[in-house]
Amino acid sequence: MIERRPLLDFFSHLVLILGVAFVAFPIYVALVASSQTAEQSALAPMSLIPGDQLFHNLSAVLNSGASGNVATSPVARMMWVSLVSALLIAFGKISISMLSAFALVYFRFPGRTLFFWMIFVTLMLPVEVRISPTYKVVSDLSMLNSYAGLTVPLIASATATFLFRQFFLTAPEELAEAARIDGAGPLRFFKDVLWPLSRTNLIALFVIMFIYGWNQYLWPLLVSTEQSMYPIGIGIKRMIAGGDAAVEWNLVMATLLLAMLPPGLVIVIMQKWFVKGLVDSEK
Repeated sequence: MIERRPLLDFFSHLVLILGVAFVAFPIYVALVASSQTAEQSALAPMSLIPGDQLFHNLSAVLNSGASGNVATSPVARMMWVSLVSALLIAFGKISISMLSAFALVYFRFPGRTLFFWMIFVTLMLPVEVRISPTYKVVSDLSMLNSYAGLTVPLIASATATFLFRQFFLTAPEELAEAARIDGAGPLRFFKDVLWPLSRTNLIALFVIMFIYGWNQYLWPLLVSTEQSMYPIGIGIKRMIAGGDAAVEWNLVMATLLLAMLPPGLVIVIMQKWFVKGLVDSEK
């Protein structure tokens, strides 16, 4: 029997409330600034009372993008580039990782363990470490300012391959034997047995990989030299003008709110399966 301690419960809830407030306050500031005019958002200190310009500012950045001080593409275009890149990276990582893990676990071929460790060692070589040779290859293949250039170098994932391999190793061997007896080939076994079993793990990884692709900044900064191919991260940075140019923080904050919507919606919609995929193997 668990003893209830009102004082301990009070402090526990107090800590949680303070933590939520600490995380949510910057979002509230962004919301307030995006609802004000440029002059109001530039005041120091800025008023924390919301204004009446929220929908006007959101419409302005979606359709025209930049302020008068900096030339940028409409935010709707930048969000589209980020969305396509994030989806391609997420689906590409999951597809390649699942097939790689399936081959490593269920096929017997020389050097299987060596190939697994070669894949695993690439964890020590993220794109930031190999950025110069990767950029040279992408440039030589004429993939600059393209979705292929934004996504292909980031698709391979040793982490996802390792996670899927560990999950496939926990699947009962009787499933493979039963499928073999029923005359199912490798692809049929993968499609009808392993795919449904991996659904929650797949969704959990999709959420992680989608946010990873959406938040990319350094690599797109190198391979995107045209405004039409800027993702949302670069667009926000370019909206913060340097020098003596006045930054219209109301438009910047409105863009920040729009940039948080897609990953936030993905997490909210897939939260149930995301948590289940992390704590339940569903064997």
